[in-house]
Amino acid sequence: MEGFSLNQDRGSMQDALKEYKLGLGTFEQKMPLMGRKFNEFTEQCFAGNSLTEREKQLIALGIAINAQDEYCMIYHTKGCLDEGATEENILEAVSVAAAFGGGAALSQGVTVVQQCIEEFGSTAH
Repeated sequence: MEGFSLNQDRGSMQDALKEYKLGLGTFEQKMPLMGRKFNEFTEQCFAGNSLTEREKQLIALGIAINAQDEYCMIYHTKGCLDEGATEENILEAVSVAAAFGGGAALSQGVTVVQQCIEEFGSTAH
């Protein structure tokens, strides 16, 4: 993602989300079969079954925090909000992630995730 450095100049969370989606689009163009299969797989993983889509987004956010993957933190924080998660739900997921990932996970939750909540709003879009 040329010209965009999330760690050095965090900028807009919306900009980071656009960069991520552009990267996925480029990958799909260059690797259409892999891109399509990956999308089919993840769509099934995030479809509501015994767990709701909101619960799955909260789980994914916790995993992204522990993996220190800022793009996924942004993507899944937005997903949580879009699925109706409240700020309290999201911060509880941050807390669970911090129970496993310690200070590194908590630092991501109180910075990246909080900035996403502020930028994307705490209600579904």
